[in-house]
Amino acid sequence: MTAFRTASSATLLLVFAFFAGCHSAHVAVTVENRTGAPIELLEVDYPSASFGADRIESGADFHYRIQVRLSGPVKVQYTEDPTHAMRQSSGPNLYEGQNGQLEIVLLPGGKVEFHPHVQPEH
Repeated sequence: MTAFRTASSATLLLVFAFFAGCHSAHVAVTVENRTGAPIELLEVDYPSASFGADRIESGADFHYRIQVRLSGPVKVQYTEDPTHAMRQSSGPNLYEGQNGQLEIVLLPGGKVEFHPHVQPEH
């Protein structure tokens, strides 16, 4: 019976180790509103999906976690308040299975900076 317990314990330990090492690849996205005014109707498109927010106040950050299932560019669009000008910008490509962070900084005049910190790099 002792040999059976030892074998069962070892098998159980291997199963736990396997599942502890498995996790879904994801990218933590932060959209920073540094435009000097609130923005409305934010939409961030990435390969296979999109997310957004109705409004982000000036100086505020919006956080979202994505899972990249295909490869392609990140695109952002939003409306500047009070001018209601629609702003659009394309950023870097993301690739399926990448992990890490992506900062999207919205600046005055419709300028956008993308700061990807993802692995593996392509």
